[in-house]
Amino acid sequence: MSRSDLRALFRSNDRELKAVDFFADRRDEWATVAAAIAGHTRRVRQPGFDVEDLEAPRRNALVFYGVGGIGKSTLSRGLAEHLADPAARAGDWPPLNPMVCPVLPVRVDLSNESGADFESLILAMRLAVSELGQPMPAFDLAFQRYWERNHPGEPVDEYLRRRTWFSRFPGVGSLPEQMQSALADVAQVVAMPGTAGSVVGQSVGALVRALREHRQNVRALAECRRLADLLEAEPDLDALSYYAHLLAWDLSRLPEKKRATLVVLLDTFEDVGDRVHRDLERLIQRVVWLMPNALFIITGRNRIQWDDPKLEGQLDWVGQDCWPSLVGGATDEPRQHTVGYLSAADCETYLCQRLTIAGRPLMDDRTRHLITANSHGLPLYLDLAVMRFLDLYRRNDRAPAPGEFNLDFPALVARTFRDLNPDVRRVLRAVSLLDSFSTELATAAAGLDHDAPALDLVERPFIDVDPGAPWRYQLHGLIRDAVREADDTSEDRWSEADWKRAAGRAFLALGRETDGADRVRLVAALRQGLRLARDYELDLGWLADAAFSYVDDFVWEPIELPAGEVSGTAEGSPAEALAVTLSTIAQRQREHRSHTASRLRLVLEGGQLPDHLLELPRYFLAECDRDLGNFDASLDGMRQVADSGGRLAPTAARGLVHLARRVGRFERVRTAVESLGPEGRADRARGDLWWTQGNIGPACSAYAAGRDEALDLDQPGEAALSQACLAFAAAFQDRPRAAEQIARAEQMLGGVAIRWADLQTSIASLVRDAGVAADLPQRAEDAVVRACEAGLTSSLAYIRLAVCLHFLVLGEPVALAGARTRLRECVHGEEFAYLAELSYLMAGEEPPADLPRAQWLDGQAAVQARWVAIVEDRRREAAAIRGE
Repeated sequence: MSRSDLRALFRSNDRELKAVDFFADRRDEWATVAAAIAGHTRRVRQPGFDVEDLEAPRRNALVFYGVGGIGKSTLSRGLAEHLADPAARAGDWPPLNPMVCPVLPVRVDLSNESGADFESLILAMRLAVSELGQPMPAFDLAFQRYWERNHPGEPVDEYLRRRTWFSRFPGVGSLPEQMQSALADVAQVVAMPGTAGSVVGQSVGALVRALREHRQNVRALAECRRLADLLEAEPDLDALSYYAHLLAWDLSRLPEKKRATLVVLLDTFEDVGDRVHRDLERLIQRVVWLMPNALFIITGRNRIQWDDPKLEGQLDWVGQDCWPSLVGGATDEPRQHTVGYLSAADCETYLCQRLTIAGRPLMDDRTRHLITANSHGLPLYLDLAVMRFLDLYRRNDRAPAPGEFNLDFPALVARTFRDLNPDVRRVLRAVSLLDSFSTELATAAAGLDHDAPALDLVERPFIDVDPGAPWRYQLHGLIRDAVREADDTSEDRWSEADWKRAAGRAFLALGRETDGADRVRLVAALRQGLRLARDYELDLGWLADAAFSYVDDFVWEPIELPAGEVSGTAEGSPAEALAVTLSTIAQRQREHRSHTASRLRLVLEGGQLPDHLLELPRYFLAECDRDLGNFDASLDGMRQVADSGGRLAPTAARGLVHLARRVGRFERVRTAVESLGPEGRADRARGDLWWTQGNIGPACSAYAAGRDEALDLDQPGEAALSQACLAFAAAFQDRPRAAEQIARAEQMLGGVAIRWADLQTSIASLVRDAGVAADLPQRAEDAVVRACEAGLTSSLAYIRLAVCLHFLVLGEPVALAGARTRLRECVHGEEFAYLAELSYLMAGEEPPADLPRAQWLDGQAAVQARWVAIVEDRRREAAAIRGE
């Protein structure tokens, strides 16, 4: 639907230019309303539903809220029109499910300018119900008494005719007649002389006695348990709100064929109260509670707070037990919805229909796509962009190119700030510095000593809520950009110094959040803190400890700063250098180790990191060199970190142990392992040592101990890594157990990113199937490709060893010789020579003289005996599987 847009009409002399105030489809909102009405109808029609049950939770309020100018009132009007006449928007919105018809919609604008009051709301609902042509005796009795007391000498029909506000309701002509008919019927059944008015005037006492005594002639009315009490109550505005219960009761007593679903649309709900006294809101909430068989669709700028128990005393029914569907995160309809974020398709439709010339869209595709992308679905932005586009079109006598008009609209900030007091505006600016926040973070960043402004802000519709996030609140992206980039139009705007002070406060508050934080919150704090430190040139402070905590486990969530803001050279600032370091460390799980090594060298050469953080890039560069086969460079880097005595010294000590194992210095490994301790992952290092000696049982026990200790310390990455190693060791000796351990490793690795461990688990499958699976050589080549893509030389060597075991078990000497040749290609000097040596020992053969020898812990003969036994066991198992 659309109408002429007078603002655009008076901006151009072009007669062919057509501007309409177009209403985007809002199909999702209509689908929500349709679902809410259908669900409401099902609940009301259930056998156990009782309109007089005043204790059951209420699920009859559907709320749409959003910022000013977002189109809430237009949506409310569109819903009312479509519910009254499904043909009104038949081209855009489908009709309701026939099972919920008929529907009686009544819309009331509660804005201060509309002239509506609480009495008007009650009358509007009664007017809507009058369309059914059925008496509402209980309500009409009480209402007539209220009317005579508060409007003496003024009949209802004259009042309705005199106030043009009621002219929109079709029941204006029939309502007075229905009321008089109902009253006359009551006067007749109680056998009272005089006019119908005497029933609600001087003879109320007689009627009440008849009701309380359940006399036969008033039996139907007497079934309304609270009618007598309401007739005796003082007929003031407070009592009028309780009369809603009588209207609900009357509706529930209609014959099945005459029943309808009353849908009350309450617009501009933000004007109902001042959030302090809530007098009018209390009356309206009472109506909603007392009419559980009616559905209320409420639109306003703020979410309804009826689920907040702190409002006890200000409202009659509060808390999530009373209003479960109004609680944040509720999923069943009806519930609370943010309105305003149009889909990309709706934005395109809006921009196409808003401005046309000769029947065609005035904006070209590129311009529309750009505006749509920048709008984040906010209609106010679209409207402002249209006005800017039209002004430039008129001024230049041509359609402007996308880059010719500024997309940062001061009006957007002005509209956002209009309803906020100074303290709330201060908090809004502060949280625009943060990706997400809590009320505590918001208060600290704003430099306030009380939470009330932050609590006010988080109730605003431009605040998104994610209950599962580390900090549940997030400022809408477009509003955030507008506040930070176009704030110079506000009378209380911040200077650059103000922004930097707020950034400093937010940074320190984030640091406090990392004390004892879980990993999710730690990573979220790191991301936000790095950006603040970089953008506002802050000292790294707590970021150093957070960075070491980040690398302490093997999970590797992305830690990058926003795209396009990191140079990649780490020359800009210490914060950027740290961000590049952490990003690179994480990325090594997704790219070739050589790329990681190159970037870490750039960080070290850049000179931006403080001395106490240099061990971060230095250690992980040494790891990359180890994986790439750069043994001497890795050894040098590990020694530097271990000798520095810093946070990563125990980790580097373990790295030296790994290097010693690679060259077969097993006695040195055994001695060094005892000094590693938990920080050096001593159990995993023991497992690495024992399996090479053919001591599979002790190796599995050591890996399991390391895994369990990591789980106790809430280190899922280290636990998954130890489990992958356990699966590999178990695969040599116990195929059924290996299958269980492999499955557990795959499950544990599902939540972390450890490329080496993923490959090690695949290699465990190869070892388990050696001599059994015919397709093992091809599977091994697939694993080789993965290892080469990652630059993991150790994984490549383990794969080649698994293939040697396969052909050894099968007894295929030619294929075994070829496999040994490919394994020898992985040997660089002494590095991995022990694996090549093992390929001969497990066959009971003497290794070639030119192959460097390892320093086996209890001698070559003992190691050879254990590995020969492992191979013989596998041969017997393979023969049994083949049925030999």
